[in-house]
Amino acid sequence: MLTRRNFVFSVAAMAGAGSALACPAPEATGNAHGILMLNAACGDPDTPNVFEPAILRINTGDNVTFVPTDAGHNSASKRGMIPDGAEPWNGAIDENLTVNFTVPGIYGHICVPHYEWGMVGLIVVGNDFSNFKSARKIRHPGSARKVFRALLKELEAEA
Repeated sequence: MLTRRNFVFSVAAMAGAGSALACPAPEATGNAHGILMLNAACGDPDTPNVFEPAILRINTGDNVTFVPTDAGHNSASKRGMIPDGAEPWNGAIDENLTVNFTVPGIYGHICVPHYEWGMVGLIVVGNDFSNFKSARKIRHPGSARKVFRALLKELEAEA
C-alpha cells in the first residue's frame, strides 16, 4: 500500500543524499500510481504549488494516490473536466486520497486552496481523448488558466 511516509522516503532516496530533491515521477506499481502535492516545483523553488507529475497517463481501472508531501494541499476533480459517467472527488486537506479511474478520458484536477494560483493537473485514462474539446472549453481563474492551457497544449501535441 502506498502511504505518505513510504512514498516520501522512496522519492527522497531516489534523489540522493546531499542533492536538491529532483522529484522524479513516482514509480507505478502494477495499477497504483502516485502524484505529489508540493509547495514548490522540484528544482524550481520559484514555481509554487504544483502537482508532480502535472500530467499522468494511466490505464482504465488504475488507482492514483494523491500524496500531500507538503502541508496545505488536496486534490479535487475539476467540474466539466472529467468524462461523462466518471465519479468526481474532493479530498481532504493534508490527507492521502486514492481514486480509482474506471472511465477512460481526460481528468482535470485542482488543489482547492491553490487553484487560482495554478495548482492543477491532468490525468489521461486509457489514452482516450474523447472529452478533450469539452475540457479545453472550461474557464479558469488566475494562473490556473495559463497552466491548464499549457498542459492541454502539451497533450494535444502528443496526440
